[in-house]
Amino acid sequence: MFIRAYLRASAQDQDANRAEIALKAFAKEQGVRIAGWFCENESGTKLDRPELFRLIEESEHGDVLLVEQVDRLSRLGEADWGKLRGLLKSKGVRVVSIDLPTSCRALKVSADADNFTNRLLDAVNEMMLDMLAAVARKDLLDRKRRAAESVQRRNEADEGKAPEERGYRGRRVDTDMHARIVELKRLGMSYSKIESTLGVSRPTVARALKLAGMIGVGEAA
Repeated sequence: MFIRAYLRASAQDQDANRAEIALKAFAKEQGVRIAGWFCENESGTKLDRPELFRLIEESEHGDVLLVEQVDRLSRLGEADWGKLRGLLKSKGVRVVSIDLPTSCRALKVSADADNFTNRLLDAVNEMMLDMLAAVARKDLLDRKRRAAESVQRRNEADEGKAPEERGYRGRRVDTDMHARIVELKRLGMSYSKIESTLGVSRPTVARALKLAGMIGVGEAA
């Protein structure tokens, strides 16, 4: 049995490796070793994720896909989640998530455990995994709905007001700084180097490049 860890963050300015410490600590506590790490910055709402599918492709029957939380694996809609679950099942890959105790039991089942025990654990784990995947999807949709409602309320409150009387619209963009960030990126400088050179944060770098249509260009480390 090989254990492969999957790390995911939604945006380029987020650290997909953030969960690595937690996963290493979990593996040490369980007395197991992580054979490989697969990390990417992709939305959990997308089924097409290169590193996730590379992990699955390299896995064999009985191997484990380890994640910090189920929402790192999926915020997919029902149809896409069904496709991913079907692929994992056809490959015989077990999903183990730190936030799902029933899945963690899979690490403790020995190779000579009776078939009934294995089948029972698999059935319970599949049910709980489906439930948490559905919760992750609902949480995403709820946050999007609340954000949209907030914007609508703000717009309604500002209706008929002069621009200077309207509510807070966010911090004014430092156009000069954004121009410098874009120029350094065009010269091939990495995110980290731009941060240290200009004394700005990674979100600021990402925001400037996104506004310039350059997000994701070059390395993001």
